[in-house]
Amino acid sequence: MKIASYDIVFQDVPGEVTLSLNLSQCPNRCPGCHSPMLQEDIGLLLDDDMLDGLLERYGHDVTCVCFMGGDREPGEVMRLADRVHAAGIKTAWYSGRQELPDCFRKESLDYVKVGPYIESRGPLPNPATNQRMYRIDNGDMIDITASFRKKRVGL
Repeated sequence: MKIASYDIVFQDVPGEVTLSLNLSQCPNRCPGCHSPMLQEDIGLLLDDDMLDGLLERYGHDVTCVCFMGGDREPGEVMRLADRVHAAGIKTAWYSGRQELPDCFRKESLDYVKVGPYIESRGPLPNPATNQRMYRIDNGDMIDITASFRKKRVGL
């Protein structure tokens, strides 16, 4: 599994300061993808040493690590998520698949986003989106997709 880039973000996981790891070699090829460069074989190997270095550098500044992609190697996403959990940090996974793989383990993640990007239905903030974001709480998957929609304040 390769990491193409990373950043600290505030919108990928509601209520979390997130170290977002953009993984390359995406097999999904969603038309209209907002990050088509992640379909390519680019970046550096995301191994234990690299992950540990990122956690050492940013672990005190974030509350969550999000794996953006990884559908090519979901078992590796689970393994690395377990490593992040062992460091006391929450985990999230943005999968472009509609169904979670057999190797998916609820105990490895605190959040998971599922669903391919369908341009006509839009991303998570769009009320028409097919994508869903779940918070995993005691083994229950709670749909929190609506939390991505901006609340309008009346004047």
